[in-house]
Amino acid sequence: MKPFHQILANNLVANVTNFTVWFAITFWTFLETQSVFATGMIAGVYLVFTAAFGFWFGSIVDHNAKKTAMLASSLVSALFYGASLVILLLEPEGAFTDPYGPYLWGFVLLVMAGVIAGNIRSIALTTLVTILVPEPERDKANGLVGMVTGIGFLTTSVISGFLVAYTGMLGVLVMALVTSLLVLLHLAAVRIDEGRVAPSAEQTAEPRRVDIAGTIRVISAVPGLFALIFFACFNNFLGGVFMALLDAYGLSLVSVEVWGLMFGALSTAFILSGIVIARTGLGKNPLRTLLLVNLITWSVCCVFTLQASIWLLAAGCFVWMLLGPYAEAAEHTTLQKVVPLERQGRVFGFAQSVEQSASPVTAFLIGPLTQFVVIPFMTDGAGARSIGNWFGTGPDRGIALVFTLAGVVGVLVTVIAFKSRPYRDLSRAYAAGGDDDDADGGAAVASPT
Repeated sequence: MKPFHQILANNLVANVTNFTVWFAITFWTFLETQSVFATGMIAGVYLVFTAAFGFWFGSIVDHNAKKTAMLASSLVSALFYGASLVILLLEPEGAFTDPYGPYLWGFVLLVMAGVIAGNIRSIALTTLVTILVPEPERDKANGLVGMVTGIGFLTTSVISGFLVAYTGMLGVLVMALVTSLLVLLHLAAVRIDEGRVAPSAEQTAEPRRVDIAGTIRVISAVPGLFALIFFACFNNFLGGVFMALLDAYGLSLVSVEVWGLMFGALSTAFILSGIVIARTGLGKNPLRTLLLVNLITWSVCCVFTLQASIWLLAAGCFVWMLLGPYAEAAEHTTLQKVVPLERQGRVFGFAQSVEQSASPVTAFLIGPLTQFVVIPFMTDGAGARSIGNWFGTGPDRGIALVFTLAGVVGVLVTVIAFKSRPYRDLSRAYAAGGDDDDADGGAAVASPT
């Protein structure tokens, strides 16, 4: 196998491991405590820590060999999982049943620290695409990265559900510890020519720090790049609606068993889109592809809850999952071309922090807003009286209205972005950009053979 493909396979196992642990700790905590508050806090911990550590993780990737950063990520995850296993085995009787107990939350934080340490790998992988894949083929390589993400998403919930059902967290942590060590050993054996060159005197004199100010200067130097990051952040802000309301809406239409099976089947859309991107690429202007994809997905969001139909909902979710990897691959391909390699880790980390910070904000806001404003509006309020005869009334139709409004806002913002100067500037920067090894600090662009 080519080094790039070996790294992809290695990352797949690591991703499945880490996200299985995340899903499992959520399921297990609910079963132990019967507390929705506790499971909500676990999701909040993941999103907040991901946003907070993105800057630091990006600097780790920039200041070290990418393979070293990935090895360190797996080692740290294994150490946290091992410590969690010790805490689990030493549990005082009944300590995990208290949703507010310090023993439970000490355990949860240790487990989540292992999961979050794995985020270093995702940043390192995007920079390895720049190093190992020639520029004309990077969009296709990013499609493969998206496919790996989709496979992990498809398998994670199934694996975690069975492990928790039959072994509790003991089986989950033993599996996580073993696979993390296997991933570590496999990656250590993979030979990767990163093309690293001796640092210049200026780079040697520069301290190894997060350097947010320097990262902001690099982003500012590329016309329209800040706009791209904030556009993705806005998409995540609206995407928080899905995080907060999709399960509730789906479960208003079908049973939990049907919803779980349907969602697992729909996740194959991630894999399909990754395969297509890997074969066809993203076109000459990935930024245009990103905006077109957003226009389609937000248009679908406008209509997929207009009627209370599980088939309409399933079709909309399939389109959303099918096109999502296109947007992510387009953003990564653009950044990989216009940002110098020695800064890519910090720029990707900055983008991760900014973009991930949006979803939890929406999730925390949209739940109360829907519960106390929109649902009454569509149950016995003005909305029920004005459009209820064709849109429907009741709590589920209140949730549906939020999706429709989010779609309308998304379409309007995407149309504005299409007409904007930053879009034109960044498109020109991408078209004019190239791989200048000397200027970019020795980016070694080579075929992954």
